[in-house]
Amino acid sequence: TGTYVDPRAGRMTLKEYAEQWRSIQVHRPTTAEVVERVLRRRVYPVIGDRPLGSIKPSEIQALVKSWDVAPATAEVTYSYVATIFKAAVLDQRVAKSPCQNIKLPEVIKDRVVPMTTDEVQAIVEAMPERYRAMVILAAGTGMRQGEVFGLTLGQVNFLKREIEVDRQLVAVSGRAPVFGPPKTSSSRRTIPLPNVVVEALARHVQLFPPAEGEPIFTGSEGQRLRRSAFGEVWRKATRAAGVRGVTFH
Repeated sequence: TGTYVDPRAGRMTLKEYAEQWRSIQVHRPTTAEVVERVLRRRVYPVIGDRPLGSIKPSEIQALVKSWDVAPATAEVTYSYVATIFKAAVLDQRVAKSPCQNIKLPEVIKDRVVPMTTDEVQAIVEAMPERYRAMVILAAGTGMRQGEVFGLTLGQVNFLKREIEVDRQLVAVSGRAPVFGPPKTSSSRRTIPLPNVVVEALARHVQLFPPAEGEPIFTGSEGQRLRRSAFGEVWRKATRAAGVRGVTFH
């Protein structure tokens, strides 16, 4: 039938094959980092040393059940495992993927409740001066955190009152943050700016003039922002404002 697969091909361990698969993927640096971390922490310790051809659907189901993570995180982790086995089938390492009829924990999406103007203003006032315009910008445009971190003067048209989103700041462990493309192709967009955002940006640029070609928002020493460092500032401000559990986006 043309579907024969040499049993010897499935003797390669899952970890050996997954590492080969990982090395040839066209992933963004941040995605590549996430995939490596997910496999190392949640997959390899359980079935990484098992031959590809010996892993059964029941073992994949047990693997999924063993993850003590949020349902959405489990869904993403499983998607990587399923993709690896799909590639193994195409490479004729195994005849059939064990990732079939696997039940995942239900992802229940919370209802989105927008913050009130007073809550946003409370966070603004609790922020250090150099980050206040970031909060107003995010509230007024819905920009992602990486897009705000990577915003440069060249993207802001103060006369037309609009921002051209064509990049974001990407941080990878062990390296300085760099400019990269937006999250998706549809993320490239032009955003109209309310007057309150224009005024906040103009005041910020006057107080903290950015270096040419560098982001408008930087750390206290002019360095490019990292999510981890800014996260501490954000959590401290939201606690002080009495608005807990709110993400930047």
